Amino acid sequence: MSQSYSNIIVNPTATLKGVITPPGDKSISHRSILINSVANGSAHIKGFVPSDDCMSSVNLVRALGCSVDVKKLNDRVDVIVKGVGMFGYDEPNNVLDAGNSGTTARLMSGLLASRNITTIITGDKSLRSRPMGRIVRPLREMGSVVLGRNEGLNLPLVFAGGSLKGISYEMPVSSAQLKSALLLAALRANNKSTIIQPNISRNHTETLLKSMGASVDVTGNSISVTPGELHSVDITIPGDISSAAFWLVAASCHKNAELLVKNVGINESRAGVITVLKSMNANILVENIRVVAGEKVADITIKSSTLKGTLIEGDIIPLLIDEIPIICVAAAMAEGTTIVKDASELRVKETDRIKMTTEWLTKAGVNCEGTDDGMIIEGSGKINGGFYNSGSDHRIAMSLAVAGLIANSPITVSHHESANISYPGFWETINKITNSKLN
Repeated sequence: MSQSYSNIIVNPTATLKGVITPPGDKSISHRSILINSVANGSAHIKGFVPSDDCMSSVNLVRALGCSVDVKKLNDRVDVIVKGVGMFGYDEPNNVLDAGNSGTTARLMSGLLASRNITTIITGDKSLRSRPMGRIVRPLREMGSVVLGRNEGLNLPLVFAGGSLKGISYEMPVSSAQLKSALLLAALRANNKSTIIQPNISRNHTETLLKSMGASVDVTGNSISVTPGELHSVDITIPGDISSAAFWLVAASCHKNAELLVKNVGINESRAGVITVLKSMNANILVENIRVVAGEKVADITIKSSTLKGTLIEGDIIPLLIDEIPIICVAAAMAEGTTIVKDASELRVKETDRIKMTTEWLTKAGVNCEGTDDGMIIEGSGKINGGFYNSGSDHRIAMSLAVAGLIANSPITVSHHESANISYPGFWETINKITNSKLN
């Protein structure tokens, strides 16, 4: 690989071998900071991922008066968060900037919904274009005073307090961010709230809230929470399955590959990528399964595979929504047709990921088309090299990098630095498993 200011060239590699420990889970890292910030006590968080997105959460709670000490150790990052309690946020001196992080903006909206302070949340150009109305509408229904651009559909948003009431709310979409925002707001309501999901989404918020003493009842797709205070809890963060997914796909598609990906979180609400790869005939072994800090963790061995097309739809979509761009690389290399349905949420991520993915795959010689809620990919076992625009979308950039490892000629990825949003060290890991050196 060779590097310029914002582009990187990934060359096809003869072998793909090694042991990888992915960075800490991004979703849990966010929640460990945000939720412990309103708890009573001090929390020691081990294995925090210092990605751009997660540091946005750190910066916002600091601006609200919380003490957050980030310590870089030899092989990991630890964080000490001193909570200010459910009523302890200070009014910030400036606008709160969530950067590119939808998780930060949306979960913080839930935390700020009833504070007797005035706060403004904004983000970068991409985040300001993403939908916030799905958060604002139920928060207003609960009694929060929220103003914002386009009547609250987009950032910036202004939170000006309000006395919250408990609600029963049926979510229009399965979104862990929406669900989490409402659960966090409900902790300061006047009575119990019930949130009903159309499909089960990642459950890290519910798991963490329970461990911190909240009264949370989960029955099927319904989650009820009773208002109350939280107590800080130490957390050991497992490896991020969304980050591991890039290596799982890379090895399954490569003709001479064997990777061991260690300490991967396999929470049942997140492990859809493993299910899909198995359905595609991937040579994958999940072993050494254990529970760490309430989260299921495993080591995963993945080898070169003869992949088959598959159908991805329905209840599994919320369990792998972030992994679909890289799964599409597997689909391109598989035999037969892969169809993705019920994934319209992809259109309102950092980019329109349906459009971005089908455009670069088509340019790479893959027969594919986008639909309103997904895509259809005819696998050919071949991806052509060339220059591809990532749109500064971290998951598109990393998917293009994996494609470069298995393409018929080098792939140049634009705005490669966007990988830092979720996966610091991504490019160094490619060097490690390909025995190459980044210049």
